[in-house]
Amino acid sequence: MITLHSRRALFSLLGLLPLTTASAEGFIDDSKLKLQLRNVYFNENFRDEHGLSAKSAMTAKSERTEWGQGLLLDYQSGFTSGTLGFGVDALGLFGVKLDSGRGRSGTGLLPVHDDGRAADEFASLGMTAKAQLAKTTLKYGTLLPKTPVLIYNDARLLPQTYQGAHISSVDIENLTLTGGHLSRFKLRDSSNSMPIVPNGYGGEKSGDFSYAGAEYTLGKRVRLSYFYGELENFYRQHFAGIQHDLLLGSGVLTSDLRYFNSVDSGFSYGGKIDNNMLSGQLSYVVSGHTFGGGYQTLSGDAGLPYISGATVYSFSNAGIGKFIEADENTWMLNYGYNFAAVGVPGLTFSTRYLSGNDGKSNTTVKEWERDAELAYVVQQGTFKGLGVKVRNYVYRSDYSRGRDSNRVYLTYDIALW
Repeated sequence: MITLHSRRALFSLLGLLPLTTASAEGFIDDSKLKLQLRNVYFNENFRDEHGLSAKSAMTAKSERTEWGQGLLLDYQSGFTSGTLGFGVDALGLFGVKLDSGRGRSGTGLLPVHDDGRAADEFASLGMTAKAQLAKTTLKYGTLLPKTPVLIYNDARLLPQTYQGAHISSVDIENLTLTGGHLSRFKLRDSSNSMPIVPNGYGGEKSGDFSYAGAEYTLGKRVRLSYFYGELENFYRQHFAGIQHDLLLGSGVLTSDLRYFNSVDSGFSYGGKIDNNMLSGQLSYVVSGHTFGGGYQTLSGDAGLPYISGATVYSFSNAGIGKFIEADENTWMLNYGYNFAAVGVPGLTFSTRYLSGNDGKSNTTVKEWERDAELAYVVQQGTFKGLGVKVRNYVYRSDYSRGRDSNRVYLTYDIALW
C-alpha cells in the first residue's frame, strides 16, 4: 500500500502536483489507484448447425477455445479544492494471449487478425477529465456508461469503453440525474476506436449516442427510473422502471418491472423499428437463499435495439442468448445461495433457466438456456480480493447454433492506494 506521503512525492516528481498545497489536498488525498488482474479461460462447443447455410456449415468452427491474461490499471483522482473542483481519471488496459489457435479463435477475449489468428497482445489507454460543482460531476473522455439504455460490456478479459461526455447530479435528495453524449467506442476485444452502430448492423453508416435519465427513491422501499436514449439516425428508446421491496416473513420480496419502447429515428439506417418490451421479475431473499421468477414479452416490428457489443438491461441477458427477438415471449426461473449464511463469506452459487418462443427471426424463434455459476472471493489475509469464478452455459435454439460453454475467471484486485 502506497502511503499518502509517498503519493504526494510521486505526483510532485511527475509534475502533476497542483500549484498550491491547499488545492492539492483533495486532488491527491482522495485519489485511488487499483490494479485488477484477470485470467480468463473460455471454451465453447457448438452442438448443431441451425442458422447456417449448407456452405457455411462446411467451414463453421466446431469450437472456440482461448485463454488470456488481462491487466486493468484504474486511477481516479480526487478534486481540487474550491467551489469548482477539477480532477482526472486514467484507465490502462492490457491483454495477453496465453493460448489460442486459428481454428479456435473468436471467443471475444482477444482481437482476431484477417488470417483468423488471435493477436498476441493488445492494449489501450483512456484519459478522462472531470469537474465537480456541489454534487454535480461532469466527465469528458473515456467512459464506462451504465444506464438502462446503455451498459458497457465487461464479461470478458477487458471492458468495452466509450468516448464522450457524461454528467451526473445528486444535488436533490433521493434524486439522481444523468445525461451523456458518446461519439465512439472500443469493443471488449479491440484497441481500435470505432463509430457507434447498433447490434447486427452491417452497413457503413453510424451515429452519436445521447442519453438522459432520472432515478428517484420514494421512501425506503420504492425506486423509480426513467431514461431516454437515441442513436442518431437509427433508433430512439424510452425506458421506465419501478422496483419495490416488501418485508415478508423473515425475508424480503423484491418486485422489478421494466418497460422499453423503441422506434426508428431520422434516416432509419438500420430499418424500421417499432418495438415494445415489458418484463417483470419477483425475487425472494431469505436466509442466504434467493428464489426468483419472471416473464418478458416483446411486440411490434423488429427486436429490441441496442448498441453493438453492449450489455442489455434485461433479466434475459443470459450468458449466451439475449431472448429479445421480435414478438418473443420468455419465462425465467433463477436460484442463488450466499454461503455467508452458514459462515463462509465470499462463496456464492447461482443458476437460472430461460425459455423463449413465438418470435420472428427468419423462422419462428424457440430457444432455451441453462446457466450455473460458482464463485469465491477471499475476504481477508494476504490474498484478500483474490477471486475464482466458474461458469457453465448450455444454449439450444431452433434458429441459431446450439452451444455448450465453460468459462473460468481468476481475478485479483489490488488497491495500490
